[in-house]
Amino acid sequence: MTADVTNLRSAAAPRSDQTNFDDVNGTQKTITVTSVRSGNAEQPVVINYEGDNGKPYKPCKSMLRVLIYAWGEDGREWAGKSMTIYGDPEVKFGGVKVGGIRISHLSHIKEPIDISLTVTRGKRAPYKIQPLKVAREPQQPPMYPTEKYEANKPKWQELVTSGKKTPEQIIAQVQKSGQLTDEQLTEIRGWTVAEPEPAGEDDDELFDD
Repeated sequence: MTADVTNLRSAAAPRSDQTNFDDVNGTQKTITVTSVRSGNAEQPVVINYEGDNGKPYKPCKSMLRVLIYAWGEDGREWAGKSMTIYGDPEVKFGGVKVGGIRISHLSHIKEPIDISLTVTRGKRAPYKIQPLKVAREPQQPPMYPTEKYEANKPKWQELVTSGKKTPEQIIAQVQKSGQLTDEQLTEIRGWTVAEPEPAGEDDDELFDD
């Protein structure tokens, strides 16, 4: 079986039950929290996120302090919030550079956060977190009220049959106030169209906003 050499990162990834430095070394990853649970004495908090494939993020104590500072101490409130993590090769353990996961951005904060964290025993250093702009799903426009549609339909149909408006002009005007259903669109387009005539100045008054 021929190995796929187009992406060797997966081949070099360590076998582990958690997201670790090698998973994000040289890159960054934005994750959305799905749940937070207790861990053990060494890694007290376990954060599951969308698409973690059974490898949750277990923040070190310094990053845990950042999350608590930004999002509060109730881990249940973290679900649905997002963070950007990256691999920092400068992280030391026992005086040796071993690399570690750091957080660069957090959602649900309005401005950058500056916090002082312990880097070595007896030494602290400033740490900055930037706000994370999370893409939002575009909101669907409201539907045009059914009762208004039924009330105004005779007037609109008269405009079409008299040749003052085409069905598409009716649709365009109405949908400035709300979206029509597929059935309503089909109905309007089925009205008999007469030869167009110049529209009067008062015709638009037949459209309720």
